[in-house]
Amino acid sequence: MTAPSNPITPAGYAALKSRYDHLLGTERPAIVEIVSWAAGNGDRSENGDYIYGRKRMREIDRELAHLARRLKSARVIDPDDQPDRHRVFFGATVTLADEDDAERSVTLVGDDEQDAGLGRIGWSSPMARALKGASLGDVRAVALPGGTKEWEVIAIAYNVSADSGITDG
Repeated sequence: MTAPSNPITPAGYAALKSRYDHLLGTERPAIVEIVSWAAGNGDRSENGDYIYGRKRMREIDRELAHLARRLKSARVIDPDDQPDRHRVFFGATVTLADEDDAERSVTLVGDDEQDAGLGRIGWSSPMARALKGASLGDVRAVALPGGTKEWEVIAIAYNVSADSGITDG
């Protein structure tokens, strides 16, 4: 059985890898040192450094395992390599207008790099699923918790900044 694909931008992959390397190379060794020192101090049942150090080590190990799975299933897709720039695919920055002509721009990125506050939506989110394959002028309905809302695609761009996932211009 193959692992499910996890599309991600090069910048998103680099951020995940950086987090993994930081946890494995910096944070975990520091916690191991604290736990070793605390274990040598005697009674472990009332040793706060030991108890909380072990707890933090378990948290780090869980996060490392999660990151390892995400990195293993990652499929790096560079939005700049998109051959059809007239339709919405992974990495596209899409400007939308709703029924009230309120505009909103979103960038379709991997689920691990989504940040709604920065306008980056995950590839498997309801809005991204509705927008996949859309062209200029297409109207797409998005099922939201407050009800269905329609958005018209008014611009599509693939000029994504390498470090932020935000459109350059």
